[in-house]
Amino acid sequence: MRKLLSLATLLPLSTLWAAEEAATEAAADVAEKVLTLDVGNTAWVLTATALVMFMTPAGLALFYGGMSRSKNLLNTIAMSVMGYIVAAVVWVVAGYTLAFGTDIGGVIGFDSLFLSGIKVTDLWATGSIPVLLFVAFQMTFAGITVALASGAIIERLKFSTWIVFAAIWILAVYAPIAHWVWGGGFLSKLGVLDFAGGTVVHINAGVAGLVVALMLGRRADYGKAMFPSSVTLTVLGASMLWFGWFGFNAGSELGADGIAASAFLVTNTAAAVAALAWMIIEYITYKKFTLLGIASGIVAGLVAITPAAGFVDTSASLIIGAVAGIVAFYGVNGLKKALKYDDSLDAFGIHGVAGIWGALATGIFANPEVNELGKGLLYGNAEQVMIQIEGIIVTIVYTAIATAIVFKIASILTGGARVSVEAESQGLDEVEHGEKAFNLR
Repeated sequence: MRKLLSLATLLPLSTLWAAEEAATEAAADVAEKVLTLDVGNTAWVLTATALVMFMTPAGLALFYGGMSRSKNLLNTIAMSVMGYIVAAVVWVVAGYTLAFGTDIGGVIGFDSLFLSGIKVTDLWATGSIPVLLFVAFQMTFAGITVALASGAIIERLKFSTWIVFAAIWILAVYAPIAHWVWGGGFLSKLGVLDFAGGTVVHINAGVAGLVVALMLGRRADYGKAMFPSSVTLTVLGASMLWFGWFGFNAGSELGADGIAASAFLVTNTAAAVAALAWMIIEYITYKKFTLLGIASGIVAGLVAITPAAGFVDTSASLIIGAVAGIVAFYGVNGLKKALKYDDSLDAFGIHGVAGIWGALATGIFANPEVNELGKGLLYGNAEQVMIQIEGIIVTIVYTAIATAIVFKIASILTGGARVSVEAESQGLDEVEHGEKAFNLR
């Protein structure tokens, strides 16, 4: 009888031990999954990083270069190329830690400089890609953002001033806003949705470009006919941007999954619809189907879908793209002419205006069936629109004030920001670089 009691007592205990062992093994399996590098995700984000890198010194350089006058073509390209070069250095020195380091009061991040402490085996928070890959991916975003701003100020800015401005601006303007939205800062905690850079990249760059353009003043021959050096280069550049944008938007999922696939598709759809919308409204207005307009429409659609890419379905992307083409057209052909500011290549007219629309549209069309992290007005969450507006306003105000300060500092450090009247007349290719884009006999 005593034997039976002992066995009866031991049986529940053995069952309990077995259950505990099973739970421990299951927890270990989960931990292993979380901490194991995913080869597929890593391969995709490596590819996406290369695609986004291609956008700046190739796509944007040609898109902007073709729109500038032939005497400033090389200088315009150089500003995009140098924007990327400066970002590549500044980001690993201090930019990354300010944007994605340990949060300090919701305002800025900081761990350490020069990426110290990050090992090649460390995995990003998702647990599937290396931290160093995430660093590289985000570096390409910093590079294109500052380069985008250059479009508002070409043909009259000293190249030395641009280099100094780009370095300081990435640290003082881009990194804080990236932290607020993506790095665990206060806008992230507020609930602002920005999948791939509506506020962080496009509104930020557009407003920065406009502020510097106003501070620099108009070009000496503003108001006269200024013909682009090569619409062919601009269309080629726009096509390269379109290609690279798949890495920009689909890559921002940081994984090869359904949301990345959806982001890829809606990106393509919005760009195509925006190009059609721009082309139609341009024909109604000017009775011409210009390739420059079509290229601009493509970029406007890409800009507008960027914050929404991982949150909306294809039907929403049709609307977002169509509206983007229309509002950006009027940003370039209406707003700029009405207010008479010299935004040389329409950095604000396209990126600022379409970026604002895209951020708002995210709050309207975010579909929880696409991504459970986003729920917009049409799906019962009207508050998301107000949150998006707060994010837009904060970004505009901070960018405008901080950019003005950074530009003033860069101007002082380089002995003035604007080239001489003679240099502007001769062209910055020869004056600043001693070269010509084309040596034709």
